[in-house]
Amino acid sequence: MTFPTDLSYTTDHEWIRTNGSCARIGVTSHATEALGDIVYVSLPTVGAHVSPGDACAELESTKAVSAVYSPAPGVISAVNEAVAEAPETIGADPYQEGWLFEVDLEANLPVELMDATQYERFVAE
Repeated sequence: MTFPTDLSYTTDHEWIRTNGSCARIGVTSHATEALGDIVYVSLPTVGAHVSPGDACAELESTKAVSAVYSPAPGVISAVNEAVAEAPETIGADPYQEGWLFEVDLEANLPVELMDATQYERFVAE
């Protein structure tokens, strides 16, 4: 399994793509494979403040319910309403159309984020 090299990754299987002071967040293909078919998504509230490690979204699949944690500090600036209406999009295209929410960053990203190579080694363990 390979992972996009333009993203950073967390040990909780979220990815983050930054564009200036904005960060888009989703879950990895590894996470979606482990969860199985995603049938429901609970997204955070736009305007909510989040810190790294805060549970701010939830994915319900045919196998389990899983929290999604913010990997970055800031304010939720957008949510992907399309995945709330079609949760299967997360598993079908986790890195593009299946993104979950965006954060206006208040500080630098945490240093414990992994690049694609490090994340690939992490999930192989």
